[in-house]
Amino acid sequence: METTYNIKVWKTATRQQARGITYTVRWSLDGKEWRAPFKTSALADSFRSELVSAMRRGEAFSVTTGRPASHESGAAAVNWYDFAVQFADAQWHRTAGNSRKNTSKALTATTIALLRTSPAAFKPVDVRTALREFAFNTRRREEAPPEVATILKWVERNTLSMTVWQDPVKVDGILCAVDTRLDGKRAAASSVKRTRRILNVAMKHAIKHQILRANPLPKGRGATPGTANAVDRRSLVHPRRMARILARIRRRPRGGRRLHAYFATLYYTGPRPEEAVAMYVDDVLLPPEDAEDQWCSVLFHTAKPEVGKNWTDDGDLHEERGLKGRAEDDTRVVPGPPELTRIYREHIREEGLKPGDRMFQGEKGGILSGSVARRAWGAARREELTDREYESPMGKRIYDIRHTRLTKWLNDGIPPAQVAYWAGNSVAVLLSFYAGCIEGQLPDLKRRMEAQGDLPEVTELT
Repeated sequence: METTYNIKVWKTATRQQARGITYTVRWSLDGKEWRAPFKTSALADSFRSELVSAMRRGEAFSVTTGRPASHESGAAAVNWYDFAVQFADAQWHRTAGNSRKNTSKALTATTIALLRTSPAAFKPVDVRTALREFAFNTRRREEAPPEVATILKWVERNTLSMTVWQDPVKVDGILCAVDTRLDGKRAAASSVKRTRRILNVAMKHAIKHQILRANPLPKGRGATPGTANAVDRRSLVHPRRMARILARIRRRPRGGRRLHAYFATLYYTGPRPEEAVAMYVDDVLLPPEDAEDQWCSVLFHTAKPEVGKNWTDDGDLHEERGLKGRAEDDTRVVPGPPELTRIYREHIREEGLKPGDRMFQGEKGGILSGSVARRAWGAARREELTDREYESPMGKRIYDIRHTRLTKWLNDGIPPAQVAYWAGNSVAVLLSFYAGCIEGQLPDLKRRMEAQGDLPEVTELT
């Protein structure tokens, strides 16, 4: 830790602002000015007294943080790379596969920004891969091949200490680097927000272990870019186009009928894709063949997101967990219209499915692969949409099928509380996401306002 004894402490400055008076303690180290603002004069006087006392004791001050050496945390003794590895291990058993993957990506970008020198002996892509796939992967770290281990040892020797987080100017530089893509453009707002959220958890971990004294990341409005939660209504698929796409998928020579039943489930009952692939035959309650009301009931109780075999505890491609945002054993039942009932009966019969079997299987059995579903959806969309529609957001992601169904329920006048239950959302989240997609009710709303006399008469001014 670089220190100095050339210290000057000045009088506390006061400044009247819209939110009140700010009291700023000012001092200099080797001619470089430092400032610390406080909301009350008592806090400012107390801090200034500590600085003066340290100076009179002949204590050295850190030129990195501007504070007396006695104020230093354990940051100088901890290497960022070592801390990041320890933090990744602490998070591994607390988080799901996708969160582990996102944590590794955030720590990789931050570590690259904290290298003392560029890795001249290694390709940048190899350094990023070594960090992302091995250094910050608790399960695979010990499996790293010799060439990867060599890279990681170099990174450990060439990474800055945690004191870098105590310099606000350097923190700004780190965040700027982390928020920049490899092509030099700024990352998407959602990506920036996710990375900042992970780094905030990391900083709290550092404070808990007495490595840092305070969270150095910016807070408040403007700290992270805003992101829009509302669903883009352009992503919704018109019923006629959806019918054509589903028909095209059904005609696929390989697995078309199985995929058709899967996509029909998404369209008619609106689950998340990872909830649909987790369904079993037992989860569908079909009415008797001769029943007049041919509606079925579909039970959702489990999700099987595809996170990659490197990020699960057992090396499986999928990770099993409960419904998103719900208690571990929570379930929900969604009604399926007669058309879906017919599709299920045909699907179960032709696939020879029995109770206990997975409803939607791959060609070789097991769970339906997400890549197979995405290829089938993309190909059918390419064939059934015009060039302009294909390039538009319309149905670009499989998840847009869920958006289409939830929007249709709301537009059909089904109460938001009921739609929220079927969707597995809260009412607040449902309305914040889909309020801009609701349409077709304006004429009725206008008639209601007119009937209630909510529109005042405008008299002509004379």
